[in-house]
Amino acid sequence: MTPAADQPTVEVVEYTDPLCPWAWGSEPVFRRLRAALAGRVRWRRAYCILFDHGDDPAPDPVAETAWYARYVEDVTVHTQAPRAPRLSRVAASSWPSSLIAKAAELQGADVAERVLRRLRETVFVLGEPADTPALALSAVRGTPGLDLERLAADAASAAVLERVRADRAEARRPVGEVLSVRDGSPHPGAAKETADGEYRYALPTLLVRTPAGYRVVPGWRSYEEYASAVDELSPGLLPAPVTLAPAEALARYRSLTDPERRLLTHGPWPPADAVRVETGNGPLWLHMEEAAVHPAGGRSASTAP
Repeated sequence: MTPAADQPTVEVVEYTDPLCPWAWGSEPVFRRLRAALAGRVRWRRAYCILFDHGDDPAPDPVAETAWYARYVEDVTVHTQAPRAPRLSRVAASSWPSSLIAKAAELQGADVAERVLRRLRETVFVLGEPADTPALALSAVRGTPGLDLERLAADAASAAVLERVRADRAEARRPVGEVLSVRDGSPHPGAAKETADGEYRYALPTLLVRTPAGYRVVPGWRSYEEYASAVDELSPGLLPAPVTLAPAEALARYRSLTDPERRLLTHGPWPPADAVRVETGNGPLWLHMEEAAVHPAGGRSASTAP
């Protein structure tokens, strides 16, 4: 069902980064929200470049990696999202994964969703961030419907580079409401000051807007807070969320964390052919066909009894 012709046009902008732990932990709620709003809004991702080229290298990479692994662990205490048992390093750059994610959009929404998911899983499941073009391409190999050769060419193109540069610049023009945020969330989402004195959106942040106005929901939030922002701008647009049977959900999403399957499915879990991948914070569940081509498919994976 699509909105009635007299309803305002609604755009949802998701400010994110493939390698951000809070964005990874927000995926259960975002997947639920995207499913409910499918066909009713224009959902656009802006890649904000969490790890930038101009960042100073760490004087002690081993110590930095240990610190960052503890930080990710602290984040997952709140989000319950999987984390890698061992993190090999802190990502050197978000540019390669962001370019690949943006290029994947040229092959359709389903392909783009699956590619971005694989990129997130490189760091939070495998512990090997996709921070070079070769690693990013390798991570998404075998994604259903993906033309890998075209993806590589598009990701290296001037047009896609310009689109990601535009995303980065947009993220550094935050609306005033996020410059100071006080809230009970463990990640309230106040805008972050960058090394060059600018401010950018905290990740993730959703900006919901119509021709009549906007609402911004920064940081790590509940589904109800996002739903409220949508309803304030376009009452009645957002239907009640619908959960799926376990096998149907895994066939649709191909990869589900425990927080996701609790929010998105109903009925006994897991499906008979689900493949369980162990992480440092609970399992990742893969569809059997996804496990056959996923980089994590051979890592401590087992078919559900």
